[in-house]
Amino acid sequence: MKNIKSIIKKAFCVAAIGSMAFATVSCDDMLDTKPQGTFTDEQIGDEEAIDLMTAAYGSLLCHFFGNNESFAGPITNWIFDVRSDDALKGGDGVTMEGYIHQLEVGNVQSDNDVANFKWRNNYYSVSRCNTAIRGIQASSNLSDLDKAAYIAEMKTLRAYFYFDMLRIFKQFPYFDETVVNPSECRADQYTRDEIAGFIKQDLRASYTALPESQAQVGRFNKYVAAALLARVALFTSDWAEAEEYAGYVISSGKYELYPNFLDMSKPEFNNQYESVMAIQFSSANSPDQYNFSNCLNCTWSEGNLYGNGDDFYLASQNLVNAFRTDANGLPYLDGSFNSENVTSADYAGNVDPRLDFTLGRIGMPWRSHTYTMGWCRNFELYGQYSGKKPYPSPESPYVKPGIVPWGASSLNFILIRYADVMLMKAEALIEQNKNLGEARTLINDIRRKAARSVDPVYEPVDCNPMLASYSVEEYPATGWNQDYARRAVRMERRIELAMEGLRWFDLVRWGNVVETMNEYYASEVKLRSYYSGANLTEDEIFMPIPVNQVDNAGDLYK
Repeated sequence: MKNIKSIIKKAFCVAAIGSMAFATVSCDDMLDTKPQGTFTDEQIGDEEAIDLMTAAYGSLLCHFFGNNESFAGPITNWIFDVRSDDALKGGDGVTMEGYIHQLEVGNVQSDNDVANFKWRNNYYSVSRCNTAIRGIQASSNLSDLDKAAYIAEMKTLRAYFYFDMLRIFKQFPYFDETVVNPSECRADQYTRDEIAGFIKQDLRASYTALPESQAQVGRFNKYVAAALLARVALFTSDWAEAEEYAGYVISSGKYELYPNFLDMSKPEFNNQYESVMAIQFSSANSPDQYNFSNCLNCTWSEGNLYGNGDDFYLASQNLVNAFRTDANGLPYLDGSFNSENVTSADYAGNVDPRLDFTLGRIGMPWRSHTYTMGWCRNFELYGQYSGKKPYPSPESPYVKPGIVPWGASSLNFILIRYADVMLMKAEALIEQNKNLGEARTLINDIRRKAARSVDPVYEPVDCNPMLASYSVEEYPATGWNQDYARRAVRMERRIELAMEGLRWFDLVRWGNVVETMNEYYASEVKLRSYYSGANLTEDEIFMPIPVNQVDNAGDLYK
């Protein structure tokens, strides 16, 4: 048998990133190579097991086919915000990266590159997890306790990739570490409910086996498994389980809300406060360790603060309007928020301060500078509202401006944060119509964070209270019934988690995606003529199996 380290180097081309070693890949044919099955006579200890897990964690970076496709991999789902009512494709026009435009207008074709990238990236990632599990299982040099914990990490990571598939595709093959030849797995071998059951089963077991904390930053602990299970449970409408596992994260005492909303954009707060599950980055060493995940989305103008980006992923006017608040500092939950357009700094009405922490508005501060028309690449077509969350202040020592040619930083990419977990539990309680007061408290805690974030004592402040009428108040107990609470938590998810890649999937699981999107098209077409004729049907909610996968699989996917 070959030495296990040579197998690792050949299969994964490992390169370390961050405090926990993540990996990049130059080998493009991993799925074309049959899995090793077992390592019968190899001695795998802690070092070798960590190498295998490093390669699996590296899948989150999604460098299988080059950096340019990272936006379509597991690291980020901003392209699905573009599919929702929250965001526009951006860039230089509808023909530029037209396969993203297909998502924007609800017309996804079977040869769509996003679908293909997502399919391939997730299965490359699953294969790495399965290889790591087989290697750890084969070890005769690890204790049973260490084996169980390591395998739990890999099953949690694998669950993340399979859940990504579950949310995106209607049918897809499922295989675990026991399958020697995954190329023989049919897309219809298991139902969606069965696959969801496999994912939940792995996460329940992982929650039990994982430690409360890890020695290496970035490795998964039991609360990562719990938070991910809560997210899966919400998607499958298992409210009791969502409540239970979100509750484990909350009761752990390991997490808290950021003191100030801007703190999530500060690399110095990496792995603190709300960071439950995050991908680790660093600007201390080589460019391989920088966060390039949002380089396409950086603002456009020549000589801007971060370099010349492509200005993709811009917020819709509908999302911007959702931040409007009434005279009581509460959102318009009756749908009337979209009756008036919030625009630049001269808007006179009340808005939630999270608007200006989340999006660029002309005339408003962008970190320590002012956001201007010159930062907009195609204002007439896509408007002005660039996303701000992934970008630290340009003066930050953690920012590397002008890299190929966009700016990069060491800001971690948070996949699950604490505010999301709190809203998960609140929603689970509301859907069960139980402990509505507790749900209101959870939501109001988040709103209090928004309120204090405009206080000038927080330096540097991103939004200027002197330039906008900020008003955000807590929900009162009066009138807080199930229907009102449901509308409140759904709006809170939209504005708190805006531009974090969750909106489309929320609409899908709430069962109102078709209605919401067709109403959105009818409204937004007044500003974007390319929405003319856009229409979403039930058959178009999930993306089709990529045509090249169907062709390569023979009759397995037909």
